Amino acid sequence: MLRPPATFATARLGARLPTADDAPAVFASYANDPEVTRYLAWRAYERVEPLAACLREAAANWEQRDAHLPRTWLLCLKGTATPIGSIGVTLEGNGHAMFGYVLAKKFWGRGMAAEVLTYLVDWALAQPSLYRAYAYCDVENLTSARVMEKAGMLREGILRRWHVAPTLGPEPRDCIVCAKVR
Repeated sequence: MLRPPATFATARLGARLPTADDAPAVFASYANDPEVTRYLAWRAYERVEPLAACLREAAANWEQRDAHLPRTWLLCLKGTATPIGSIGVTLEGNGHAMFGYVLAKKFWGRGMAAEVLTYLVDWALAQPSLYRAYAYCDVENLTSARVMEKAGMLREGILRRWHVAPTLGPEPRDCIVCAKVR
């Protein structure tokens, strides 16, 4: 069974497994910020308790043998344990690895999301069973599309009515899809 690394580090970031105890720090850093969560599949959290349940589930996924469950890492500045974002991968079972990421607003524009995405895309495409690493973002989230491109992914097109961003409404929205293949 293919398993992503439980921890890893890039030049500026460390990635580690989440725990429910991280909820207050994740809440304070980014999960309660409507601007950060604007284009995501979840709304900004208003309370810590539901976030703790989400992090508990994310941690439990690492314990499961099902390779297709999403695996999430918390991102911390190297040498610290305080989360400033997260990144996740879902190994879809068809040779595809799908990524998603979020970063606290105060760290936007520094290339950190591209740095960590590049690391994981390279890891994925080094696995013999994976040949496609991809991610998508709302068509209005051009900054996220740029992150994917900086990570070596090519813009492939638009996925029509693909993703619901509840902050923006109940209807599926168009998304930009980018991928790197081997």
